[in-house]
Amino acid sequence: MCILFIAIEQHPKYPLIICANRDEFHQRPTQAMHVWQESNILAGKDLQAGGTWLGLSSTGKFAALTNFRKLPLSEAPKKSRGDLVLQALADTKINMTAELAQQASQYHGFNLIYGSLKQLYCYDSVNNQSHQLSDGVHSICNGALDDIWPKMARGEKLLSETIRSQKNLSIEALFDLMTNDKQALPHLLPETGLDEEWEQLLSAIFIKSPTYGTRTTTIITQDVEGNVETYDRSYAPSGECITKQQFNLATVFD
Repeated sequence: MCILFIAIEQHPKYPLIICANRDEFHQRPTQAMHVWQESNILAGKDLQAGGTWLGLSSTGKFAALTNFRKLPLSEAPKKSRGDLVLQALADTKINMTAELAQQASQYHGFNLIYGSLKQLYCYDSVNNQSHQLSDGVHSICNGALDDIWPKMARGEKLLSETIRSQKNLSIEALFDLMTNDKQALPHLLPETGLDEEWEQLLSAIFIKSPTYGTRTTTIITQDVEGNVETYDRSYAPSGECITKQQFNLATVFD
């Protein structure tokens, strides 16, 4: 998962709106979002390492992961970060932040959004910090929460405009936001240790290339009555949508 935009208490009908893109190499085997019967979660599955990048539990927990891009990476092999999402969705511990801090060194750098849909937190393993997400529009990518990368600023602006302009929220408008493939101007690119060509490619909200790109978009909404809807789309390397799914959290685990 490479970018999320989260709006909390910004729309009169939907107190929570989550828009997320997962970016990955196209050759990495993946199963689209489905119910994992053995663990009662709704999530896609990384078939290479067995974890996931984003999911919901039957009890209303949410978790999503982004890699923290800080080069050079340690050469030592480390655990797959996708396991952290599974841990967060199954968590019964009182202090999840302390647990994450204790085991963070076992993984390359990451951000983990986790908690109930009414109270979300972001843990940053590089700075060993945890923040509760306040009311407002937030973005999280491959750096710190609410950083000022161009794609993050663009997404926050577009999400805010979409919310303000629509009394009845359009899910298609949210997908339009998440498939925005405009790249940043060269002088505005962040410096994360990658070469300029890669920084340019990765500067779009929606990434398209033959080898690496946006594989999945997930939109989650919770309305004022507590109803949770999840919309999930998968893409070919060309950027063409190849799978569309919709799930209602109240009925999907029946």
